[in-house]
Amino acid sequence: MEALPKSRLLRFVEQAMHVAQRAVTRYSSKFSKRRYTLHQHIVLLCLKVRKNTTYRTLLDELIEMPRIRSALDLEEIPSPSTLCKAFNRLDMAVWRVLLNLSVTLLPTNGVVGIDASGFDRSHASKHYTKRTKLTIQQLKVTLLVDTRVNAIIDLHVTTTRKHDSQIAPSLIKRNTDEVAILLGDKGYDDQKIRALAREDGVRPIIKHREFSPLHKAWNSRLDADLYGQRSQNETVNSRIKRKYGAFVRSRRWWKQFRELVIRCFTHNIDKTL
Repeated sequence: MEALPKSRLLRFVEQAMHVAQRAVTRYSSKFSKRRYTLHQHIVLLCLKVRKNTTYRTLLDELIEMPRIRSALDLEEIPSPSTLCKAFNRLDMAVWRVLLNLSVTLLPTNGVVGIDASGFDRSHASKHYTKRTKLTIQQLKVTLLVDTRVNAIIDLHVTTTRKHDSQIAPSLIKRNTDEVAILLGDKGYDDQKIRALAREDGVRPIIKHREFSPLHKAWNSRLDADLYGQRSQNETVNSRIKRKYGAFVRSRRWWKQFRELVIRCFTHNIDKTL
């Protein structure tokens, strides 16, 4: 009988494990019990996000996945509380390093779009929240997306109603090496953003808000082919919400931020396949 080919899920696990081994040490400290490695924790957390499931369901399915366990070098199944504690223990800095490493695996071209989207902070049904007149605050997530391969280069998450023009500068400063052309809609129409981008060698292609005929003339001279690639941001936002859910499961804000970074990392690893 011929050997079965590798499934997409198995290749995802192998790629995520490869990146995790580059990013962190095998154990968190010399006092670790050494039952499970940090690499195994990272991949299992990503697997949970990719399958859009709970800790308990993932570990139950893992019992019937011998090839996945073999790729993880997993001799025994951890308990749900073990993964939950690993999620709490792994800092945001670790996930940002993993996200940056995942971008290096993709053939990006420097043409990057910026756009924001909202994620619910609870998975209560819309019917229930409307009937009980509950107001659930959303997270505002701003993504920098490479338009060639739809890779997520960076993200900014906030619980406030901060304007787009206040968020963009920090993203530009952090990613000047990866961004050659910045595409943005009228929400990013701010001379400070344009000046900052040009200082860092980034060409801004951002639509002007049309308050006068001059603004309309400037918009008409935009490179239509390049600006049209900004729609890739909506594609990525839609993909993340459809595959991994349009809400975050965590209750604390810092866990919610971390959960979204894991989704972006998982998305990039999926794109490498």
